[in-house]
Amino acid sequence: MAADSAYRNCPFPVAPDRVLFFDTTLRDGEQSPGATLTAEEKLAIAQQLARLGVDIIEAGFPFASPGDFQAVQQIARVVGTETGPVICGLARATKQDIDAAAEALAPAARARIHTFLATSDIHLQHKLRKTRQEVLAIAPAMVAYAKEKLAGRCADVEFSPEDATRSDPEFLYQVLTAVIAAGATTINIPDTVGYIMPEEFGALIRGIRENVPNIEQAVISIHGHDDLGVGVANFLECVKNGARQLECTINGIGERAGNAALEELVMALHVRRSYFNPYFGRPADATEPLCHIHTQEIYRTSRLVSNLTGMLVPPNKAIVGANAFAHESGIHQDGVLKNRLTYEIMDARSIGLTDNQIVLGKLSGRNAFGTRLRELGYDLSEQELNQAFIRFKEIADKKKEITDLDLAAIVGDEIRYVPEAYKLERVQVSCGSSEIPTATVMVRLPDGREVTEVAIGTGPVDAAYKALDKAIGLPNELLEYAVQSVTAGIDALGEVTVRLRHETGVFSGHAASTDVIVSSAQAYVDALNRLHYSLTNTPNRVKAQSVA
Repeated sequence: MAADSAYRNCPFPVAPDRVLFFDTTLRDGEQSPGATLTAEEKLAIAQQLARLGVDIIEAGFPFASPGDFQAVQQIARVVGTETGPVICGLARATKQDIDAAAEALAPAARARIHTFLATSDIHLQHKLRKTRQEVLAIAPAMVAYAKEKLAGRCADVEFSPEDATRSDPEFLYQVLTAVIAAGATTINIPDTVGYIMPEEFGALIRGIRENVPNIEQAVISIHGHDDLGVGVANFLECVKNGARQLECTINGIGERAGNAALEELVMALHVRRSYFNPYFGRPADATEPLCHIHTQEIYRTSRLVSNLTGMLVPPNKAIVGANAFAHESGIHQDGVLKNRLTYEIMDARSIGLTDNQIVLGKLSGRNAFGTRLRELGYDLSEQELNQAFIRFKEIADKKKEITDLDLAAIVGDEIRYVPEAYKLERVQVSCGSSEIPTATVMVRLPDGREVTEVAIGTGPVDAAYKALDKAIGLPNELLEYAVQSVTAGIDALGEVTVRLRHETGVFSGHAASTDVIVSSAQAYVDALNRLHYSLTNTPNRVKAQSVA
């Protein structure tokens, strides 16, 4: 497939023997219930995605809300440099959506407008209430309009026929032919409802290549969900049939069961390169990477997204789960000690985990602390470094050995993207087998006053949360409470994630401490700070209509 011809006028690294990674964590991933991010958090993730090496960042849906527009514009300005990734904005096939996307993307050196319109009969009849002929007229007209809005720049326009996998193939071929003729440089084939099976998806891509006469002028992309647990398998089958752009998310987050996971796709292509090479016209033993992703940044990116969205990574999650490189079975342990290849198909260091985990202790100074963070890839401001170092010293007094995983938790806990309107000054609990769990909390309010409240509960955490509700006074419903250890051992850091619901949305909080009660209270206050920020600072948000 001559994918490079689609970008003959663009300074874009496209070649038929590579796969482009289109990351939609900030758009489709954010559509996960409770995963709403602030503009500052979106920017932090976008900067890490750039370090990861993704080719395109779908930064959001600019028309959806003023907040999303501002976030996309900021990412376009800060991350969308000449050497950075392409910055993409989603737009329905309407002029007002496309206008908003073009304006938000204006600061980017390389911008893409991603417009979409449904093509399945069920969507046409029940959602759009349009005929096939109407869609066949609207789609190319809006692609041409988007291309016009990007005139004088790299006129990079992507079109998605929503619910493509349930569309009539013959009609789909007509629409794709028309939008490519109108100037679309990327054709994305979304499995909107996670319905299709791998062999079927591969056949659909093959049919498009054989029946769309001008397909050589565009890159074939795919987007899909994991409702039936075959998202990654679907994508890999499509790669074998000529798809050269993969639209995915970090940790596989997204609507319903989520999207195909970027880290799983990258490592499948990396570990099984000899299997996939022939599908790219390469010798099986070719050693050149099949994509531009810096795999050593995978783990750090996963942690950042998990912390900021409040969506925990299951321990058994492929590639980035806590157990991905753990061996419990005695037979497995014996084999790995003798030779790692007996039971490991990839090196943990390839995703950014290090063998030398024990690095610092309570006598380590600020310079050593900062140096180690830089070695791990963290680029902190002076203020952020100072905050993280204070927390490091507090934990080092309680924990003899500080590992790289501990450092990641400390940094994630201390770097705040939401102002600390409410600050937990003190939490104390009393509980036992024959005592009523009681908690006392002291909270500093936004006006500087310190409030102390006491409450009882079914357990120490419940009591602490009830006391915090009395002190802060923001009504909410606790949806989820989860705690997990960062490392093994009795002195391990306990990471707590909470999700609470307010009438305006779902908000998450995260904290880490050697004391689980303390981290539980801090995580709850973090979520309440996000709620407070949303109520007082963020414009009303409207979730993007899904193209997935």
